[in-house]
Amino acid sequence: MSTFVLGIDIGGTGSRVALAELDANGDLTVVATRTGPGVEVGAGGSNVLSIASSLVEAAEETWAEPFGQLTGVGIGATGIASLAEDPAPVLAEISDRAKAPVAAAIDAVTAHLGALGGRGGVVTVLGTGAISIAHSGPDERGVMSPHWTRTDGWGHLFGDRGGGAWLGRRSLELALRTHDGVDQGGRSLLEAATRIFGPPATWPSQFYTRDGRAGLLAGFAVEVAALSRSGDAVATGLLREAGAEAARSALAAARCRSREAGGTGHTDDFDQPLRIALTGGLIRAGDTLVSGFRDEAIRLRGDVIIEEPNGGPLIGAATLGRLAAEGKLRAQDTVLWV
Repeated sequence: MSTFVLGIDIGGTGSRVALAELDANGDLTVVATRTGPGVEVGAGGSNVLSIASSLVEAAEETWAEPFGQLTGVGIGATGIASLAEDPAPVLAEISDRAKAPVAAAIDAVTAHLGALGGRGGVVTVLGTGAISIAHSGPDERGVMSPHWTRTDGWGHLFGDRGGGAWLGRRSLELALRTHDGVDQGGRSLLEAATRIFGPPATWPSQFYTRDGRAGLLAGFAVEVAALSRSGDAVATGLLREAGAEAARSALAAARCRSREAGGTGHTDDFDQPLRIALTGGLIRAGDTLVSGFRDEAIRLRGDVIIEEPNGGPLIGAATLGRLAAEGKLRAQDTVLWV
């Protein structure tokens, strides 16, 4: 008889649930998916946990027979650590509904599991925000230790260095420098931003009063990429700067992982060579950002291997569900719940 796991991926622009079949070797095959809404953040916090519950309910209604054969549920979600209430009660309700173990994690963990297939290394996720996460991989028993080490992911006000909102904000700053007559380097950026947002005097009211301003900022990254492709040197420099910032976070995550594992804190304490995967929607901005990331990572540590991601966060969430079913996860405060 077939067994299944659910993988749930919840982000700022949308959410997905996947029904994945588990074969005798522990390999996963996604057989069906459904979509749902993205996370909304307001004065009361995030609705991420209610989205998770609704996706599980939808999965039960849509896939009634395989739902009865679930062995685990994995949930990867943005904002679950810092913008939502304690997830434990909701996860217990989901476990009761699914009659299976449930694990939830910040979205960087499921991105890591999807991109590196459970192996050790660093994954940097560049979307609206930016976060890097490192893990040494499973131990000899196949257990993932509670030593996931993240850098950044501080949101568009304090960090998310190299992410879409960061890139949009930096671009608009340069555009306003040109508008103010400080320098003329951002002329193309100013023209593009004025075409989209209107006169600069209206920008503060559009951004400062908006709940979803990070997404609005990140949307301008599309224009930056287009200007770079047309040969604009300032836009090209911004994309390279975004890649370099993200690479610094990736290498910092590896160093932090080394310290938590009892090493000296030098990168040599991490596995050699160091595998790094770069993922997330922003990498579609083009080769300039990716090459900026690669060049800076290699400059900081010569034995880096930049790998193509094996899979996305949805298969990573399904992998989290499989590991939960096998009892091979260990909880980590503000990172992973089992």
